[in-house]
Amino acid sequence: MEAPPDNDVLWARALHFQHHDGSPALQGVSLGVREGEILAVSGPRGSGKTTLLRCLSGLVKPQDGEVWFNSVPVHTMGPLSRERLRRDRFGWIDPAPALVPELNAWENAALPLMLRGIGRRRAKTAALEWLDRLDVGGGARRRPHELQQAERQRVCIARALAVAPAVLFADEPTAPLHHADRAQVLRTLTTAARSHGITVLLATHDAQTAALADRSVALLDGRRVRTVHLPPLAETTVATGAAGSPGTEGRAACSLSA
Repeated sequence: MEAPPDNDVLWARALHFQHHDGSPALQGVSLGVREGEILAVSGPRGSGKTTLLRCLSGLVKPQDGEVWFNSVPVHTMGPLSRERLRRDRFGWIDPAPALVPELNAWENAALPLMLRGIGRRRAKTAALEWLDRLDVGGGARRRPHELQQAERQRVCIARALAVAPAVLFADEPTAPLHHADRAQVLRTLTTAARSHGITVLLATHDAQTAALADRSVALLDGRRVRTVHLPPLAETTVATGAAGSPGTEGRAACSLSA
């Protein structure tokens, strides 16, 4: 086993993962993420973004390859150790809001803190602070069914940030939000991450969302890719095509990363 670089809080090498039906989800993906970095994992739906985040966070074990967190091999951990790691060091935001229906908004946001043994009063204070920052503090005492879907997603984001995780995995975190709300919520998320030194892995198929990250990697069919935008064809070729067929105004090629 090769130890990861010292400056990478997360490091993965040659990850392979197959779905239950045998179709490949990841095919040899390698990457490193520096501490405090916001990394966007971009690509179309079905490209392997969610599977990559699940492998890196220990939710699932890759069939082959290595995952390291702070020089600790996550891929060799048992289920209980991975669960403890996710509880104590990681945060997760799903594309669709998932809240405990019997708890109100602040209780949902405070739940991970209380599971860590933090007292109810202190956990409530932290939860309310994040709910206010995400403009949903007015619904702190409402239960999930009394909130709109966008409000429920804000509660989920507050829950993930309230624990000040070392690494936050955000899988299309603004998918349920209206377009006008996405920029504000993403600014809150990224600003909070930078001010608290939180490393963020942000899975998205949206170029504007990816642009808010410090760096991005692209996936296609479970592989890291490098997209090369080619210049427009010559004017005569555009008009007729290479062999008399209709032309196009520009081209793009996609090549596998090394």
